[in-house]
Amino acid sequence: MTWRAPEITRTNEPYVADERAMLEGWLDYHRQTLLMKCAGLTAEQLKTPSVEPSGLTLLGLVRHMSEVERWWFRIRAGGQQLGDLYNTEASPDGDLDDIADADAEADFATFAAEVEAARAAAADLSLDRTFLRRHRDGGADEMNVRWVYVHMIEEYARHNGHADLIRERIDGVTGD
Repeated sequence: MTWRAPEITRTNEPYVADERAMLEGWLDYHRQTLLMKCAGLTAEQLKTPSVEPSGLTLLGLVRHMSEVERWWFRIRAGGQQLGDLYNTEASPDGDLDDIADADAEADFATFAAEVEAARAAAADLSLDRTFLRRHRDGGADEMNVRWVYVHMIEEYARHNGHADLIRERIDGVTGD
């Protein structure tokens, strides 16, 4: 039996809520939107690139967002000592680039696990908690957990626009 990306029921963000619930609601909405753009596609369809010269794929976006979830919530905000999932020194954009032999079903399970781990890492962190984002040149930026939520919403929103175009190219499906 051919594996297909699972169907997803997307829930609306809250219309009235406190700040944290609003941020989490919008982030979950965008997480679900990415999965909705992939729903019903086979592994091979998920590996279909957008348009030349870009090699951007829906599977690459799912893998990338797994890395981003891990990086911002668990490593940076949560201070966990973790390695990358797909990126290596030899392939720093392996999440997006190393798709040919990728296992879509396993990558979707990794995404789900990283979202849950990100939720757990952020659950007890104050939105005002700060951390340093260190740069290779020795500099650093002080950031807070609130910034991470806003950035993640922005990151998903941008990539969901990409996903919309890629999905339309694959099978003509459009929608919000």
